Amino acid sequence: MSLLYQVSNVIHSTLDSQEALQLIVSEAVRVMRASSGSLVLINPTTNFLEIHAAQNLSSAARKLKLRVGEGITGWVARHGKPARVGDVTQDKRYVSVRRDVCSELAVPLEVKGEVRGVINVDSDRANAFSADDQELLQELAIQAAKVIHNTWLYEQLRLKVMLFESLASVSRTINSTLNLDEALRAITREACELMRARMCSLMLLDETRDWLDLRASYGAGDAYIKKPRLGVEESLIGVVVRRKKALQVANVQSDTRYQNVELARRENLVSLLSVPLVFSGQTIGALNVYTARLYNFSNEEIKILSALAELSAIAIEKARLYERLVDVEEQLRQNEKLSALGLLAAEVAHEIRNPLTVMKLLYHSLDLKFEPNDPRAKDTKIIESKIEHLNKIVEQILDFARTTEPKFDPVNINDLVDELGLLVRHKLANQNVRLLRDLQPNLPLVLGDAPQLEQAFLNLILNATEAMVDGGSLTVKSRSIQNSDNSAQVILEFKDTGNGMSEEQQKRAFKAVLATTKTKGSGLGLAIVGRIIETHQGQIRIQSRVGRGTTIRITLPVMPGK
Repeated sequence: MSLLYQVSNVIHSTLDSQEALQLIVSEAVRVMRASSGSLVLINPTTNFLEIHAAQNLSSAARKLKLRVGEGITGWVARHGKPARVGDVTQDKRYVSVRRDVCSELAVPLEVKGEVRGVINVDSDRANAFSADDQELLQELAIQAAKVIHNTWLYEQLRLKVMLFESLASVSRTINSTLNLDEALRAITREACELMRARMCSLMLLDETRDWLDLRASYGAGDAYIKKPRLGVEESLIGVVVRRKKALQVANVQSDTRYQNVELARRENLVSLLSVPLVFSGQTIGALNVYTARLYNFSNEEIKILSALAELSAIAIEKARLYERLVDVEEQLRQNEKLSALGLLAAEVAHEIRNPLTVMKLLYHSLDLKFEPNDPRAKDTKIIESKIEHLNKIVEQILDFARTTEPKFDPVNINDLVDELGLLVRHKLANQNVRLLRDLQPNLPLVLGDAPQLEQAFLNLILNATEAMVDGGSLTVKSRSIQNSDNSAQVILEFKDTGNGMSEEQQKRAFKAVLATTKTKGSGLGLAIVGRIIETHQGQIRIQSRVGRGTTIRITLPVMPGK
């Protein structure tokens, strides 16, 4: 009892699993007065007995691995009973690990009723261990099993904390990018480091959802990168996608379900853990990690990788959404250009029509008549036909311009501002411009053409951004007012902290397109804004001072009855 108490104090003195195992062996050898000793544990993946701690054994002996049932140690592990052998040369079960060994004593290590390993001591003396020694070593094994269980629990908790800390760091990394390819590369890199894996790959479903394409990898060789795409129906990873459940494969180099066995051998890929990428209940792909040795992924590791996969699916969809937003923003810019061209064409046509009408009147007033055989008669007919031709072209352009008149419907100005804030947020961030919104709740509706108003507001935001070369803030404020005649209006202000405008620039800001003096850009933006607000029966005003910023105030009538 005194020895057990002393041993218990020693082996319970640490929570480090490897240090605890070494203390158990050292104390067993000391208490048993043995020549050498070892502590072996059963590898749950390979089912081999592996030496985890030893005393007075050579490095070669420490590398020895026995199957359960092989040797005296393997017999103890299989049957869960102790074995005391006075002369190992007379026991057929004995497997030599040290030349001078004469006797051996081995007892099972049971953790929660399950044999998880063996404590083994050897002596250079024959019949070195008595029945009392066996009983004492068995009691020591009970204490050792408790220590091993506690250190394993501690190690699991420590690993869990480390994994969750890494997961938090990884989530910040993969969500910090809006580019899809960069996000995919970040996911595979962080997953590989998080799981301490040999290689990580990420596969996404194509548009048909029949094929899995490799979109990113970390640690993969050329052969893996260039391998054919996988079919969802017949591939092992396809099972993960179809069932939306994680899948663990002990050894892909020998698993008949794995399609690229030879490739796995060349790339030194052994154990696989594959988890689905699920967003809004729909699988979009799979995240796969491979180890370079046989490995059994714990439940905690599976949960961690699954959590990473959930975060990754969100990051992927966010990057995809951002790409679509960029496309929409580009379409809005293209629509702006088309509208500008339509306005420009209408103005050009209008400017041409006036002198053309004068030319036509003067031509007819000349009443030019020549003899049929006079060449000038033919020329006058050509001139007349070409004037008519020009006049028809002008009319067609003006007719086309009239088709762009607004189609009025109830419009919520605050909603338009919020949508535009989402569309231009990346551009504002790149320009170091903060968008501040001060929008009146329950703002009355206006009667207008939402796409045209959105185009006008977009122009004002982009113009304000260009005016703030070194960054700044753009404040968009909305409110409603009641006039003395009981009519109501909605006021929308765009206030920037840019360079401001001179009085001359303010006077010419909403002039005709052809009269612009803007040195950079098309000069069409504010002209289009003025035209749109005018067609909505609204007003637009500028308040600006050079170096003090600009405020553009738009006033629109409230929808009747609102």
